[in-house]
Amino acid sequence: MAIAFIQLKAQQRIVAECTITYSIKITDSSVDKNIVESLKTSTKIVYIKGNKSRSGLVSSAFNQTVLLDKLTGNTVVLREFGSNKFLTKLDRIQWSEINNKFKDMSVFFADEIQNILGYDCKKVILKLTDGSQLAVYYAPSIIPSVKEFEYQFKDIPGFVLEYEMQENNGKKIRYTATKINFNPVKASLFDTPTDGYKILQK
Repeated sequence: MAIAFIQLKAQQRIVAECTITYSIKITDSSVDKNIVESLKTSTKIVYIKGNKSRSGLVSSAFNQTVLLDKLTGNTVVLREFGSNKFLTKLDRIQWSEINNKFKDMSVFFADEIQNILGYDCKKVILKLTDGSQLAVYYAPSIIPSVKEFEYQFKDIPGFVLEYEMQENNGKKIRYTATKINFNPVKASLFDTPTDGYKILQK
């Protein structure tokens, strides 16, 4: 079975097809215990295939999926609350506006390495203009073909395997990769659904 990647140079490759699962944990003790418990069963799954990504957050309260086409810049956001389903289509400019908080952020590379899933990951701190910040660990030896599966990671020089968001109110949420699979990903996962969703305008 062939692994989908393009060899760049020694010790580094672009991953053009994979599935990665992240655990979710709130590390702030002041957060309501019920929310902390609900997140224990929540997961984030990212699928990458060529120039497309699918990022899904699954929890007991709601599901959210973001479908991104890197070439066109078009994004589809799917949200499910029980039996209620909503769909929003965004072009490149609209998606950029939604992620406006990540513009003009400061980037600081730290002399710290953490091993995640067998990859040596470097640390970088992203400081946002609103006072919040992200602590990111990325594997420089592998680079996803769609780094924009999270808008704030588009300039990170590697695959982000852990990140912790600390908001200016003190709340912290940590996402840690627990599994990465390089098997082929079904193209149908990136199709926009046509039935059962109420279309919302931005």
